[in-house]
Parts: sequence; structure tokens; C-alpha cells
Amino acid sequence: MNHLSQEEKYIKRCLHLAQQAEGNTYPNPMVGSVIVHKGKIIGEGYHRKSGEPHAEVNAVHSVKNKSLLKESTLYVNLEPCAHYGKTPPCSKLIIDNSIPNVVIGCVDSFSEVAGKGIEMMENAGVKVKLGVLEQESLELNRRFFTYHNKKRPYIILKWAETQDGYIDILRNEDNYGQPTWITNEWARRAVHKQRASEQAILVGTQTAIKDNPSLTVRDWKGAQPLRCVIDKKCRIAKDYKLLDSQHPTVVYNLEKAEKKGLTEFVKLSEGEFTRQLLNDLWQRNIQSLIIEGGRATLQHFINANLWDEAYKYIGDVCFHSGVEAPQFKGELVGKQNLGSSKLRVYRNYTNG
Repeated sequence: MNHLSQEEKYIKRCLHLAQQAEGNTYPNPMVGSVIVHKGKIIGEGYHRKSGEPHAEVNAVHSVKNKSLLKESTLYVNLEPCAHYGKTPPCSKLIIDNSIPNVVIGCVDSFSEVAGKGIEMMENAGVKVKLGVLEQESLELNRRFFTYHNKKRPYIILKWAETQDGYIDILRNEDNYGQPTWITNEWARRAVHKQRASEQAILVGTQTAIKDNPSLTVRDWKGAQPLRCVIDKKCRIAKDYKLLDSQHPTVVYNLEKAEKKGLTEFVKLSEGEFTRQLLNDLWQRNIQSLIIEGGRATLQHFINANLWDEAYKYIGDVCFHSGVEAPQFKGELVGKQNLGSSKLRVYRNYTNG
């Protein structure tokens, strides 16, 4: 059994605090901060929402006796910022409050920070320790780091499959318009919770036409992700839910560029379709994308090695024939039982 050091315990607390704001900090990362004086936590805070005070600010403000700061250590899971954005730099706040020691989980690779916060503090005489629970700190903000380092959203594949490996029955136009349910209500609720935590959601043409999905957050409280659909030939009928202009929606296609209400048609070129799609989302500051299918769309991203996580929900039914589940290779990193349904989570550590 691994015993955490005192420094690791405090960074772990920072990570726990940071996660309280999951889904609410975009485009900023999730950050928590703890201030310790002679072995006792005297202040803590986390970044709640973009435009609001950063974690370090909330932690400093929570300290009742500010005179203790000059004898304290500030812990934070991500390097304090050094630039003026919507809020002043946290590195300057630390210096101005004479906090002598700072322990950091990981460097912020965002180009406007990227070591500059550490440099600013060290130049002012602050003793900085870096890399405590570094992997856990990188993991928490993997969407943020993927967005800035790979210039694309963090891509999450998601589908439901039967016990015998099918994601749909073979359908014709007579049974279009409704999805084929495979999992139970607990799994569906988990899907809506996930939608509320990510920034965009994508389906292909066939799924849009066959299922007529709304791609909205209904069974969970949270933000509505940007709805995206691949419809190269603009085949989706105007009366379909995805084109109802009830929520911001982007239709990626080969034929037209126009905007109607909250629905935007973005014209891409055939040869660079996928890269242009991901680049468009990157330019919209979309850090995470759920791809909900169908099979052709999921398999396309798998074959292009453009995915980071896969969420496979398994129901307790068998179809015996139909549309086969996508084929992929990934590392199993999580399991969860949801009543009669199961969830398996995989990671892709070899992508581009």
C-alpha cells in the first residue's frame, strides 16, 4: 500500500476541490488550491467558472488571518498563471501576499502560462516545488491539455451495444425516427450526465435520419453541449429535431455555408473533412467532443486514430443480427455496473 506524503495529500485535496467545478470552467482548466500553515489548512478554494476568481484567489481570500500567509505554503494542482486575462495573474497575487512556498502538481502548457508563472515566482524569491502528483494533475485536465497541445478537442466515443455485439437492428424507412433502446434508464441517465460535462456532441447522417435524436441534456441538470452533425449532402429533413434551432447546432457538409437561427451550416472539403471539422471546433474553443455514432462515424474516427476515450455501454439484450458494434483497440481503465446495464471505459494512448 502506497502512503501519500504530506505534500501529496494536500495536492490530492487540490484535485478534489478542482473537480467540484467539472463542466463549468471552460475554456479554463479545473484548479483547486490549499494554503497550509504549520501543518494546518488555513484556506482553500477552487476555480468555479470562467471569468470568476481563480483557485489561488479564492484560497487566499478564505484565510482569516492574512498575517499567517508569509509563513505558509500554497498548494495548487496547476501552475499559477502569469498573464492578465479576465482576472489578474495568480503568480503576482502569491508574491504580493509574501507566500514563501508554493507546491505545484503540473506545469500549465497553455502558451500564455507555460512556465512563466513559476519563473515569475522564483524571480521574486518564492520557493517552488513542481511535479507532486503530476500524472494525476495532468489527468484531471486532460481535455484542456489535449486542446492546447494537439489543437483539437478531446474526443470521447460513446455507444451502446447488446450482449452479442450489435448497436442496432437492421432498419428500413418504416422504422426510422426512433432510436433502438439497448440499455436501461440508469445508463441513459449516465449518458445525459456525460453530455452535461462535455462541450460538444456529434453524430453522423445515418444516425440523425434513423433515430431523429435531439442530442439534448434531459435526464440530468447541466449545460447543453453544442450539437454537431455530419451531413455531407444535406439530406436531413428540415423538420428533424437537430434542425429545430432550439439549441446551437453545426451541420458539417460539402454543399453550403449559411446560418439560420441557431443552426449553422459549415462547408468543408471532402479530402480534409475530418481535420477541418476538428479544426473548426478547436477555433470555437471546444475542448471536448462526444461522438455518439452511428457505426460508420465511430469507426471512421477509430480508423483515423482520432479518439482519446471510449465509453461502451452494454445492455442485457441480444439482437442476434444487425449493425455490428465498432471494432477498436484500447486500454480498459474503468468498469461500472448500472443495474442490468454495464459501462466499460477505454483509453487510447497512441493517438494523434
